[in-house]
Amino acid sequence: MSQITSLYVYKVADQASPGVETRDLIRELGLPVDGPIDPTQMVSSAAYYGFFAELVDRDPDGLVLPLRIGAAMRSDEYGAFGLAWKSAPTLRGSFTRAERYGHVLGSAETYSLEKTEEGFLFNLEKAGDGSRGMLLSNEASMSAVTTISEEVSASRFVPMAIYFKHAPLGNTSVYESYFGCPVHFESGRDAMLVSNESIDTPNKLGDESIARFFDQHLELQLNSLKGDTELQQQVRRAVANVLSEGVPKLSRIASELKMGARTLQRRLSEQGYSFQTIVDMAQKDLAQRLLRETDYSLAEVAFLTGFAEQSGFTRAFKRWAGQTPRSYRLRAR
Repeated sequence: MSQITSLYVYKVADQASPGVETRDLIRELGLPVDGPIDPTQMVSSAAYYGFFAELVDRDPDGLVLPLRIGAAMRSDEYGAFGLAWKSAPTLRGSFTRAERYGHVLGSAETYSLEKTEEGFLFNLEKAGDGSRGMLLSNEASMSAVTTISEEVSASRFVPMAIYFKHAPLGNTSVYESYFGCPVHFESGRDAMLVSNESIDTPNKLGDESIARFFDQHLELQLNSLKGDTELQQQVRRAVANVLSEGVPKLSRIASELKMGARTLQRRLSEQGYSFQTIVDMAQKDLAQRLLRETDYSLAEVAFLTGFAEQSGFTRAFKRWAGQTPRSYRLRAR
């Protein structure tokens, strides 16, 4: 089952407007009402999203609650992960550590850093069913990433743009006022765009030797996690390896991972994924890499990513990235 750190539960509850009852919701998650807060204690992502949506419904300032939650986050509260983020020499180092170690905060969130023509996209992929609580959680995650980037950077940090896959849940000016930059909804991604200058600005307390110490600690934490937290990545790699032969069947990937098809389907479902979602993720990753790094024609890229026709590939790519493959290639170079 996909999980999220209980730290987020307490931070969400703490930012509720005065008079809004939260204690019953915390108890329903099986957590002590008054803490203590342990980032390594997890709750299921589905339960967390339900908790989030219910609290937003109760709060008279529900629209801004996710943004307020993110703004309240501090790097020290994330344990070794936050200390590694803070001690990284630059924001680039912070982001790459999030790529590597993000799963110590739960198996529901995966981060990736992507170079574009405009700068760097720090992407969030989150397991779930697209429920309202999940969308609200995505807003809080982007707010938190912005906040701790501001906290650790030695220079004033403002993102170039924020992107959300979902439609706005209220007045878009509220989001742009908070983030201080354009905010794009229904964009095909959840991400923050960072300038080339900002990403390599030194962090205030950046220290490579200290960062390496926390890296070692985080490696131990990763190794202690159950293998299921990496399952979607194993499936994604296995799918990507055979896409040039067409989209593989679940049974083939299950066989390559030495498990039954039903077992693989069940374990993915427990983490909040479907096999088709993983296939989409693998196709998207491979397509973007081929468009950025090769001169293959669009028809060849379509074939290599498992599509029989270029038109089908173009439609899928627009759904993934909010733009055509040709536009993406031109912007990325």
